[in-house]
Amino acid sequence: TEAMQQFILHWGEMGSRWGVNRSVAQIHALLFLAEEPLSAEEIADTLSVARSNVSNSLKELQNWELVTITHVLGDRRDHFEAKKDIWEVLTVVLDGRKRREIDPAINILEQCSKNLDDGTPSEVGQRIHSMLEFLNEANQWYEQTRHIPRATLLKLMRMGAKISKVVA
Repeated sequence: TEAMQQFILHWGEMGSRWGVNRSVAQIHALLFLAEEPLSAEEIADTLSVARSNVSNSLKELQNWELVTITHVLGDRRDHFEAKKDIWEVLTVVLDGRKRREIDPAINILEQCSKNLDDGTPSEVGQRIHSMLEFLNEANQWYEQTRHIPRATLLKLMRMGAKISKVVA
C-alpha cells in the first residue's frame, strides 16, 4: 500500500542517518510490516533490490538479532521475520549500539585515563575524565532503566519534564 511504501522508504532514510545501510533498513521495515514471513526472493522482488544485497542485508539484520529465520510448511526456502514489538526492537537496537559503541568508548577512555602522564595538559586530562564519567553514568542509567517494567517506563515518558519537580 502507499502507507507501507512511505514507511519503508522513510525507515530506509532514517537507517542511513543512523549509520545503517539503506537497503538493510528498508528490508527491516518490510519484514516489520509483513503479516507473514517472507523469503529472500519475495523481499528482493518487493523492494526491487538485488538478491545478493538482500542476502547480505539479512545477515546483518540477523547479527543485530532483529530478524530470524523461520520455515514455511511445503517450502524448502528460508523465510525471514522481524520482531514485531517495537519496544523489543528498540531494546535490541539500543543493546547492540551500547555493545558496539559505548562499551568500547568506555574501555578506551579508561585506558587513556590510566595513561595520562605529566606531559598531558591538565585540561585534556579533565576532559577525558569528564567524558568517562559521563559515559559511565549514562551506561549505569541505561542498565537500570533496562529492567524497569514497560508500564512504568511509559508513565515516566509521559511525565516528561514534570519528573524534574519530583526529583528536585
